[in-house]
Amino acid sequence: MDAWINELAFFLCGGTLMLSILGIIITIIMPGIDQHTRHFFIPFFSVLLIYVIFCVADVITYNDPNMVQAQKIVSYFESLSFSIILPMLSIYLLNSCGEEWRTSRLFHAAFFLWIMSMILLHASLFTDIFYIITDDNYFIRGPLYPLLCVPSILTVAVTLRGLILRRNKLTGKHFIAFTTCLIPLTVFSCLHLFVTVFALVGLSLMLTVLMMFMINLFDLIEYYIHQQEEIARQRASIAVLQMRPHFIYNTMTSIYYLCDQDPEKAKQVTLDFTTYLRKNFTAIASEDTVPFSEELEHTRAYLAVEMAQFEDILSVDYDTPHTHFRIPPLTLQPIVENSVKYGCDPDSEPLHIVIRTCSTDSGNEITVEDNGPGYEEIDDNKPHIALANIRQRLKMMCGGKMSISKRERGGTVVRIIIP
Repeated sequence: MDAWINELAFFLCGGTLMLSILGIIITIIMPGIDQHTRHFFIPFFSVLLIYVIFCVADVITYNDPNMVQAQKIVSYFESLSFSIILPMLSIYLLNSCGEEWRTSRLFHAAFFLWIMSMILLHASLFTDIFYIITDDNYFIRGPLYPLLCVPSILTVAVTLRGLILRRNKLTGKHFIAFTTCLIPLTVFSCLHLFVTVFALVGLSLMLTVLMMFMINLFDLIEYYIHQQEEIARQRASIAVLQMRPHFIYNTMTSIYYLCDQDPEKAKQVTLDFTTYLRKNFTAIASEDTVPFSEELEHTRAYLAVEMAQFEDILSVDYDTPHTHFRIPPLTLQPIVENSVKYGCDPDSEPLHIVIRTCSTDSGNEITVEDNGPGYEEIDDNKPHIALANIRQRLKMMCGGKMSISKRERGGTVVRIIIP
């Protein structure tokens, strides 16, 4: 029986030791952890590490008649480090709820119970009424041993009550983690009042370490995901902001010459170009999807400006009866701009673009078709960054998909499906 208990104790100590060390390393080296969280987890895992070290020493020295004095020292520091862990759980609960722990009644209660625990622990060094370590190095409970355990049990119980009262302030992840920590710790600590179950208390503490480690890890994962989404959003904003300089130069030059040749047309091109710029900047500032009708208006304004310059080689047909859905900003316009960029060539046949929308079983479908030179995966040894960016934003913002294929009669077909 003793051999089985020792094996279980070594297993629990080994697992807790590994998690404590990993928790310290991750907290120190990983970016994205705020200073407040870092200042909690490093001491927390450090105290756990100290506790585990003394637990291992306890297993090694227990029942060895030559290690009686060492056993007394180990038992003292083991109890001391365990008692420190419990109010730290109360502090982390309050931090997770966004409360100031120094002024909280929960912390004051936990701190008072810790002081009582310290008084009893130090009193146990000078009397045999709590426990005795015999000359054969056996641990024997004294008549008041349960009293030595009461402050720790009450600390866990007070923290558990605080958890229940604050459950609406916690995320589901934090509530499950705290519940998994505190309920076994409460049950096994109460059981320890009547029966010696150090191994079960150790198991509950290992669950506590595991949950704290998982909270730390999940927070890092969430931070990483949020960071990647933010990078994608910033990349999207930068990409859509990069209007082709020669498009702006050519438009302004065209307006300049039209002012003498066709003032009315110059006024219309100026209005279309103003609408295009306004829609462009509005779309860049938007962090959410926009009505498709707005994106279509933006595209019309862009094409009107381009057709003023390429009126003999560019034509557009709109077949868009279905417009009652939302789309990420700057989705349709860059696709059409891509068609114009690669398809408008005075030495080739006129470019014809068709824009269609419809509602299907799969969702809202947008099709942009042209008779240009056809889509290639790379252009001048560089990928089509704009199209890749559109595909990424579609997936991230609305779960949409985009496919690009070659047209049977030459050209390109871009199809977007938004659920």
